[in-house]
Amino acid sequence: MERLTLSEAHYQAMLADVRQRTEEACGIIAGIEGRSCSLFVVPNELHSQSRFRMQAEEQIAAFLEMERQGWDMLAIYHSHPAGPDHPSETDLAEHAYPGVYSVIWYPERGDWACRVYRIISGKAEQIDMVIESEE
Repeated sequence: MERLTLSEAHYQAMLADVRQRTEEACGIIAGIEGRSCSLFVVPNELHSQSRFRMQAEEQIAAFLEMERQGWDMLAIYHSHPAGPDHPSETDLAEHAYPGVYSVIWYPERGDWACRVYRIISGKAEQIDMVIESEE
C-alpha cells in the first residue's frame, strides 16, 4: 500500500509553520523511497488565505539542494486555514508534479491536522501517512 513516511521532526516543523500563519503555509518534503529526509518551508508569495504559490527563489534553492543530496520531491504541503480537509478544486486543477503527493493541513478541534493525497488527472485519493519517532 502506498504511504508517505515522515520523521517526527518534519511533521512538527510543518505543524509549527501552519500554526504561525494566517495565510496558506507551503513547502516541500524531500526524501528517498517515500521517507522524508528534509523539509523546506517556502514562503507563499500570494499571501493569501485561499491560494498559494511558492516563492520562486526559495523553491529553486530547494530543488538544487534536493539534487545535490540525491533526494526526490516526495510531497508539497500547504494549509487550508478555512478548510476544506481535502484538495480544493484549485489544488486539483493546478497540481503540476505527477507522482508528488499533496499534504493538506486543515483546522480541526482548535488545532491542525493533515492528510496526504495522490492527485492524478484532477482526482485525489487519500493515502496513508506514518510518523516515525526519532529514538
